[in-house]
Amino acid sequence: MRDAEFPVANGGAMNFVAIDFETANHGRDSACSVGLVKVEGGKITEKIVRLIRPPSRAFVFTYIHGLAWGDVAEASDFGGIWPKIEPLFRGAEYLAAHNASFDQGVLSACCRKHKLSPPDLPFRCSMQVARREWGIYPTKLPDVCRHLKIKLNHHEALSDALACAKIMMAAKGIKEEKPNTLLRRKEVERTL
Repeated sequence: MRDAEFPVANGGAMNFVAIDFETANHGRDSACSVGLVKVEGGKITEKIVRLIRPPSRAFVFTYIHGLAWGDVAEASDFGGIWPKIEPLFRGAEYLAAHNASFDQGVLSACCRKHKLSPPDLPFRCSMQVARREWGIYPTKLPDVCRHLKIKLNHHEALSDALACAKIMMAAKGIKEEKPNTLLRRKEVERTL
Protein backbone atom coordinates (compact mmCIF):
# COMPACT_ATOMS: atom_id res chain seq x y z
CA MET A 1 0.00 0.00 0.00
CA ARG A 2 2.78 2.42 0.85
CA ASP A 3 4.42 2.12 -2.56
CA ALA A 4 1.09 2.86 -4.25
CA GLU A 5 0.78 6.02 -2.14
CA PHE A 6 4.38 7.06 -2.81
CA PRO A 7 5.33 5.77 -6.23
CA VAL A 8 9.03 5.38 -6.81
CA ALA A 9 10.94 4.37 -9.89
CA ASN A 10 14.56 3.83 -10.81
CA GLY A 11 15.29 1.42 -7.97
CA GLY A 12 13.47 3.42 -5.30
CA ALA A 13 14.45 6.98 -6.22
CA MET A 14 11.82 9.66 -5.69
CA ASN A 15 10.81 11.86 -8.61
CA PHE A 16 8.16 14.47 -7.83
CA VAL A 17 7.38 18.17 -7.70
CA ALA A 18 6.27 19.84 -4.48
CA ILE A 19 3.98 22.80 -5.13
CA ASP A 20 2.52 25.56 -2.99
CA PHE A 21 0.17 28.35 -3.98
CA GLU A 22 -0.70 31.54 -2.14
CA THR A 23 -4.01 33.09 -3.15
CA ALA A 24 -5.21 36.68 -3.11
CA ASN A 25 -8.76 35.89 -2.05
CA HIS A 26 -11.31 33.08 -1.72
CA GLY A 27 -11.36 32.41 -5.49
CA ARG A 28 -9.40 29.28 -6.33
CA ASP A 29 -8.19 31.01 -9.51
CA SER A 30 -6.71 33.92 -7.51
CA ALA A 31 -3.17 32.52 -7.23
CA CYS A 32 -0.74 35.35 -6.49
CA SER A 33 2.40 33.27 -5.88
CA VAL A 34 3.60 29.75 -6.59
CA GLY A 35 6.59 27.84 -5.28
CA LEU A 36 7.80 24.64 -6.90
CA VAL A 37 10.54 22.24 -5.81
CA LYS A 38 11.61 19.42 -8.11
CA VAL A 39 13.00 16.23 -6.59
CA GLU A 40 14.81 13.81 -8.90
CA GLY A 41 16.38 10.61 -7.70
CA GLY A 42 15.57 11.61 -4.13
CA LYS A 43 17.50 14.90 -4.42
CA ILE A 44 16.26 18.46 -4.72
CA THR A 45 17.37 19.62 -8.15
CA GLU A 46 15.40 22.78 -8.84
CA LYS A 47 13.47 25.48 -6.97
CA ILE A 48 11.26 28.12 -8.54
CA VAL A 49 9.17 30.88 -7.03
CA ARG A 50 6.98 33.13 -9.12
CA LEU A 51 4.62 36.01 -8.42
CA ILE A 52 1.34 35.81 -10.34
CA ARG A 53 -1.10 38.59 -11.21
CA PRO A 54 -4.54 37.23 -10.22
CA PRO A 55 -7.63 38.03 -12.30
CA SER A 56 -8.86 40.58 -9.74
CA ARG A 57 -7.27 43.32 -7.65
CA ALA A 58 -9.16 42.05 -4.57
CA PHE A 59 -6.65 40.90 -1.94
CA VAL A 60 -8.17 39.40 1.21
CA PHE A 61 -5.20 37.32 2.44
CA THR A 62 -2.46 39.96 2.57
CA TYR A 63 -2.44 39.55 6.35
CA ILE A 64 -1.43 35.89 5.86
CA HIS A 65 1.25 36.02 3.14
CA GLY A 66 2.11 39.72 3.01
CA LEU A 67 1.40 40.09 -0.72
CA ALA A 68 -0.82 42.86 -2.08
CA TRP A 69 -1.89 44.06 -5.52
CA GLY A 70 1.11 46.38 -5.74
CA ASP A 71 3.44 43.37 -5.42
CA VAL A 72 1.89 41.52 -8.37
CA ALA A 73 0.41 44.23 -10.62
CA GLU A 74 3.34 44.00 -13.06
CA ALA A 75 3.65 40.19 -12.85
CA SER A 76 2.38 37.85 -15.56
CA ASP A 77 -0.94 36.15 -15.08
CA PHE A 78 -1.05 32.37 -14.66
CA GLY A 79 -1.31 31.81 -18.40
CA GLY A 80 1.86 33.84 -18.86
CA ILE A 81 3.93 31.88 -16.34
CA TRP A 82 2.65 28.46 -17.39
CA PRO A 83 5.16 27.95 -20.25
CA LYS A 84 7.97 28.61 -17.76
CA ILE A 85 6.77 26.28 -15.00
CA GLU A 86 5.13 23.47 -17.01
CA PRO A 87 8.45 21.86 -18.05
CA LEU A 88 9.25 21.28 -14.37
CA PHE A 89 6.51 18.62 -14.23
CA ARG A 90 8.18 16.45 -16.88
CA GLY A 91 9.54 13.24 -15.42
CA ALA A 92 7.66 13.66 -12.15
CA GLU A 93 5.66 10.71 -10.84
CA TYR A 94 3.38 12.88 -8.72
CA LEU A 95 2.81 16.35 -7.27
CA ALA A 96 3.06 16.88 -3.53
CA ALA A 97 1.49 19.62 -1.42
CA HIS A 98 0.67 20.20 2.22
CA ASN A 99 -3.13 20.08 2.36
CA ALA A 100 -3.04 18.91 -1.24
CA SER A 101 -6.74 19.42 -1.95
CA PHE A 102 -6.21 23.20 -1.69
CA ASP A 103 -3.23 23.36 -4.07
CA GLN A 104 -4.80 20.86 -6.45
CA GLY A 105 -7.94 23.03 -6.55
CA VAL A 106 -5.92 26.20 -7.22
CA LEU A 107 -3.90 24.52 -9.99
CA SER A 108 -7.07 23.17 -11.62
CA ALA A 109 -8.92 26.50 -11.37
CA CYS A 110 -6.00 28.50 -12.76
CA CYS A 111 -5.54 26.06 -15.64
CA ARG A 112 -9.28 26.08 -16.38
CA LYS A 113 -9.37 29.91 -16.33
CA HIS A 114 -6.57 30.05 -18.90
CA LYS A 115 -7.75 27.06 -20.96
CA LEU A 116 -4.66 25.01 -20.07
CA SER A 117 -4.41 21.31 -19.29
CA PRO A 118 -3.10 20.65 -15.79
CA PRO A 119 -0.36 18.01 -15.45
CA ASP A 120 -1.75 14.49 -15.62
CA LEU A 121 -0.18 13.58 -12.28
CA PRO A 122 -1.70 12.44 -9.00
CA PHE A 123 -1.39 14.63 -5.92
CA ARG A 124 0.10 13.34 -2.65
CA CYS A 125 -0.54 15.18 0.61
CA SER A 126 2.35 15.77 3.04
CA MET A 127 -0.19 16.52 5.78
CA GLN A 128 -1.62 13.01 5.48
CA VAL A 129 1.90 11.60 5.30
CA ALA A 130 2.83 13.32 8.57
CA ARG A 131 -0.23 11.89 10.31
CA ARG A 132 0.42 8.38 9.04
CA GLU A 133 4.22 8.28 9.38
CA TRP A 134 4.77 10.13 12.64
CA GLY A 135 1.33 10.50 14.25
CA ILE A 136 1.68 14.28 14.28
CA TYR A 137 -1.41 16.22 15.40
CA PRO A 138 -2.11 18.99 14.66
CA THR A 139 -0.61 18.65 11.22
CA LYS A 140 -0.42 22.25 10.06
CA LEU A 141 2.80 22.87 8.18
CA PRO A 142 4.54 24.72 11.06
CA ASP A 143 3.72 21.83 13.42
CA VAL A 144 5.16 19.20 11.09
CA CYS A 145 8.24 21.33 10.37
CA ARG A 146 8.85 21.85 14.07
CA HIS A 147 8.63 18.09 14.66
CA LEU A 148 11.04 17.31 11.81
CA LYS A 149 13.31 20.33 12.46
CA ILE A 150 12.69 21.80 9.00
CA LYS A 151 13.21 25.55 8.60
CA LEU A 152 10.08 27.36 7.45
CA ASN A 153 9.01 30.87 6.51
CA HIS A 154 5.33 29.97 6.52
CA HIS A 155 3.11 31.29 3.70
CA GLU A 156 6.08 32.14 1.51
CA ALA A 157 5.35 29.85 -1.43
CA LEU A 158 8.88 28.56 -2.02
CA SER A 159 9.52 27.93 1.67
CA ASP A 160 6.24 26.01 1.98
CA ALA A 161 6.97 23.94 -1.16
CA LEU A 162 10.49 23.18 0.06
CA ALA A 163 9.16 22.09 3.45
CA CYS A 164 6.64 19.83 1.71
CA ALA A 165 9.41 18.25 -0.38
CA LYS A 166 11.51 17.63 2.74
CA ILE A 167 8.54 16.03 4.53
CA MET A 168 7.94 13.66 1.61
CA MET A 169 11.64 12.79 1.48
CA ALA A 170 11.80 12.23 5.25
CA ALA A 171 8.85 9.83 5.00
CA LYS A 172 10.94 7.72 2.63
CA GLY A 173 13.96 7.91 4.94
CA ILE A 174 15.87 10.29 2.68
CA LYS A 175 17.96 12.64 4.76
CA GLU A 176 18.63 16.19 3.71
CA GLU A 177 22.13 16.64 2.38
CA LYS A 178 24.66 18.67 4.31
CA PRO A 179 25.31 22.16 2.90
CA ASN A 180 28.83 21.35 1.66
CA THR A 181 27.52 18.46 -0.48
CA LEU A 182 24.83 20.69 -1.92
CA LEU A 183 27.54 22.84 -3.44
CA ARG A 184 28.88 19.85 -5.39
CA ARG A 185 25.55 19.15 -7.06
CA LYS A 186 23.72 21.26 -9.59
CA GLU A 187 20.90 22.86 -7.66
CA VAL A 188 19.07 25.75 -9.22
CA GLU A 189 16.99 28.31 -7.42
CA ARG A 190 15.51 30.98 -9.60
CA THR A 191 12.83 33.54 -9.86
CA LEU A 192 11.47 33.45 -13.38
